[in-house]
Amino acid sequence: MEETEESNANKKCTTKTRSFRGRHQYQYQYQHQLLHYSNQYGFCNQNQNQYQSYYPALLPLPPQIPLHLALTPPIPQNHTFRTKTHLQKPSCKLNNTPLAASSETQVQNVTISPAPEGVQRPKSLPPKDNNGRMVIGSRSPQALVAATRPDSGGVEGPVISLLANHFLVQFDSSQRIFHYNVEISPNPSKEIARMIKQKLVEDNSAVLSGALPAYDGRKNLYSRVEFQNDRLEFYVSLPIPTCKPTLLNGEFSDLLEKHQQLKLFRINIKLVSKIDGKELSSYMSKEGDDWIPLPQDYLHALDVILRESPTENCIAVGRSLYSSSMGGIKAIGGGAVGLRGFFQSLRPTQQGLALNVDFSVTAFHESIEVIPYLQKRLDFLRDLSQRKTRGLIGEERKEVEKALKNIRIFVCHRETVQRYRVYGLTEEATENLWFADRDGKNLRLVTYFKDHYNYDIQFRNLPCLQISRSKPCYLPMELCMICEGQKFLGKLSDDQTARILKMGCQRPRERKAIIDEVMRGPVGPTSGTQGREFNLHVSREMTRLNGRILQPPKLKLGDGGHVRDLTPSRHDRQWNLLDSHVFEGTKIERWALISFGGTSDQKSHIPKFINQLTQRCEQLGIFLNKNTIIGPQFESTQVLNKVSLLESRLKKIQRAASNNLQLLICVMEKKHKGYADLKRIAETSIGVVSQCCLYPNLSKLTSQFLANLALKINAKVGGCTVALYNSLPSQIPRLLRPDEPVIFMGADVTHPHPLDDYSPSVAAVVGSMNWPAANKYVSRMRSQTHRQEIIQELGAMVWELLEDFYHEVNKLPHRIIFFRDGVSETQFYKVLQEELQAIRGACTRFPGYKPLITFAVVQKRHHTRLFPFDTDPSSTQNQCFDENIPPGTVVDTVITHPSEFDFYLCSHWGVKGTSRPTHYHVLWDENQFTSDELQKLIYNLCYTFVRCTKPVSLVPPAYYAHLAAYRGRLYLDRSEPTGYMRSASTFSRAAPPKATPLPKLSENVKNLMFYC
Repeated sequence: MEETEESNANKKCTTKTRSFRGRHQYQYQYQHQLLHYSNQYGFCNQNQNQYQSYYPALLPLPPQIPLHLALTPPIPQNHTFRTKTHLQKPSCKLNNTPLAASSETQVQNVTISPAPEGVQRPKSLPPKDNNGRMVIGSRSPQALVAATRPDSGGVEGPVISLLANHFLVQFDSSQRIFHYNVEISPNPSKEIARMIKQKLVEDNSAVLSGALPAYDGRKNLYSRVEFQNDRLEFYVSLPIPTCKPTLLNGEFSDLLEKHQQLKLFRINIKLVSKIDGKELSSYMSKEGDDWIPLPQDYLHALDVILRESPTENCIAVGRSLYSSSMGGIKAIGGGAVGLRGFFQSLRPTQQGLALNVDFSVTAFHESIEVIPYLQKRLDFLRDLSQRKTRGLIGEERKEVEKALKNIRIFVCHRETVQRYRVYGLTEEATENLWFADRDGKNLRLVTYFKDHYNYDIQFRNLPCLQISRSKPCYLPMELCMICEGQKFLGKLSDDQTARILKMGCQRPRERKAIIDEVMRGPVGPTSGTQGREFNLHVSREMTRLNGRILQPPKLKLGDGGHVRDLTPSRHDRQWNLLDSHVFEGTKIERWALISFGGTSDQKSHIPKFINQLTQRCEQLGIFLNKNTIIGPQFESTQVLNKVSLLESRLKKIQRAASNNLQLLICVMEKKHKGYADLKRIAETSIGVVSQCCLYPNLSKLTSQFLANLALKINAKVGGCTVALYNSLPSQIPRLLRPDEPVIFMGADVTHPHPLDDYSPSVAAVVGSMNWPAANKYVSRMRSQTHRQEIIQELGAMVWELLEDFYHEVNKLPHRIIFFRDGVSETQFYKVLQEELQAIRGACTRFPGYKPLITFAVVQKRHHTRLFPFDTDPSSTQNQCFDENIPPGTVVDTVITHPSEFDFYLCSHWGVKGTSRPTHYHVLWDENQFTSDELQKLIYNLCYTFVRCTKPVSLVPPAYYAHLAAYRGRLYLDRSEPTGYMRSASTFSRAAPPKATPLPKLSENVKNLMFYC
């Protein structure tokens, strides 16, 4: 019995994207037709289970009984729709009733008891402290809310004119929107659901009061006018085209026999709520002192309305939409193609409701047959078409299964509109597969296809595709084709990543032109009629605003034991160390070098590399002994494949250093998965920091490469590159004092690969260990439940860092400034509520300790872009847009939150593409920073990052937390299989197990910046 993919999947393959295959022309015309129909008109067959007990585990099946025969009475041939009124319109009005259930839940037939019109829901508001901020004290979900903006914005720094890719949306707040819940059975795909809605609207204008409603393709329908009845039922008979290919002499012909199948659907529409925009207008206008929640229901309705037209013309992936009309399709190798598109999202801002639109690029699976796809995806199968008798051995089978798992496919040998999801491969080769038919007779798979389809299976030694999670359902690979419009979720190779980045790397002028074209184009958010239908006006002009440019801080460097000051004055704010030393250089007496692989010629560069590295370190004020503790160790690359052998080699070096090795430099022939094992063994078992580099870089030893290596080595061993000349207390004297230490903390969570539904997530927290310099950070890492965003052991990690801080500074910090990375806006308040409580809980473990806490979320994955705008008409327009905004550009008005404390800061210089400013959103602020104070503090910290001589784009505590979390992930990514990894042949999905603990760090490296 075959098992189809759930048809309400998010991905789509539509007519509009048929050009997705681009310049690739396939041999058989029927494949194009089947690809189109299988994706455009696929739906979930809900009656398939009745055949499970007696149908064979194969695709070819007789037509199944249509679901509508069991659900509905026969409908006359000339009758397409029928409308019933199940519930008369209630006399009282619905007001602020809940949203419809999600697409995963069945909406029950319940009676809605509305509140009388005009009666407002009581708002459960938390009490306020003396500073006007909400405090924790209630279990209400609204009891903990974000800090409000402390002022009207900062004033420091010269003003710069900017454009932002926010487009003002004007809406009539008195315009009511009627929200209806939609139930369609049998459950169709999004594409079919939109076709049903379109036909229903066209043929039932009177019943729908002449409305042109907006539909999200699932459960939610929005109308500007009320329908005639609050409950409606329709029957829609929709033609679903299919194609039947024919087989001649064992080969597929290009003759197509087209069919039109009428499919009957039942549609139930029920009024859920009546909403208007008054609360949204009040939310953005900041009227009144009371805090009110964001009116998500009205905002969601407007979002669906503005996405209706783009969704009909593009492939939707999350909040982004992709179309071949935006620059075509570009092959990026490995069975993947790059496609351009745009992101759109509604945001409440200080200027009003704004539509954030940005350029976007992502990778999709190339829509070709499975065999050619594997030839492109996997190097060891390049010659598969010439070696049809080839089978899969050992690791090859795992690689093929990994490449195909969860991909949606359709078949080419028979008439069908169904799509299937690949769950794995069969254990046996195709020629060895047998199945029992409905009479219990055993049939050989290859014989079955010959007898029923006159087709000889060519690749008999390859396994079949398994398309069921729990029961055997087989598909020969050569009869399958990859569906269009599937986002490539696998990890891109370095070459693929480079090609995708190149596609998405536009200078500011080009990026602005693309966004402007989207706003005026035929597939953008202003296309279609939905905006006019709901009295929406979307500006086609970017938002003009003023930003400010913060001045760079004076830095402190070393100079032969003396302190030297330097102010970065270049336009990119970089500085060099040609005539200076690092601020704090280390002394490395005992170190060793180990090499993995490499040619004889490459190995001959090692003595020169050691000599030049020690010289460069000396120039930078770092002492690196010219003699290693043991001669360079040359090992085969194969050592990296064997964990036990690798560990024995590293322990041998440690013993040669009398168990007191300070540094291990590892030179590799190329990037290798054994890198993860190397780091884990060195930092947990051996107790030494390591620095890796590649042989290709040793053949061209540049001063820049050696300096970068030296800076990383110095930081890992305990030194620091730079410090602020004017200490933070001297720059923010109102809040900070030299005798009241402050700890800066950063936290991040890294999750497994998108296709991994089993491995733990890894959380990391770092904390500064010196004051007032605040440029050395210690990390703590923990594994936690799969894809859990809340840091589960935050309290324990914060407590450990506070203890370490006390041992270093002899005081507990007076203030905690906490930067949280990797949190989406929908999770802000859940993270705040749970993690702020965890931080406070850690503090209570120290008697009488109550520091002042500031909790800020740091976001890099957003789509706001800023472009320089010269208001002088005599200036050259080309120069205006083709330069990135300068480092230090800060924006805290117009496009920021209407009332909460957030701002955009671009602290770095964008060398390639268009700069992405970092968004800082302060959720809690007991320290009562002003906008100027916090912006200056963060910008100054960005100059203290240890790995480079320029300001970085992310505040260092958050940056270090990201690096530490990635290092924890490496500890789990072992090159040899371990107990927590699933068998490749397992199809059932179990709940994620308890997280495998990370190995304990060695005491020798625990308090060093080994992760940087």
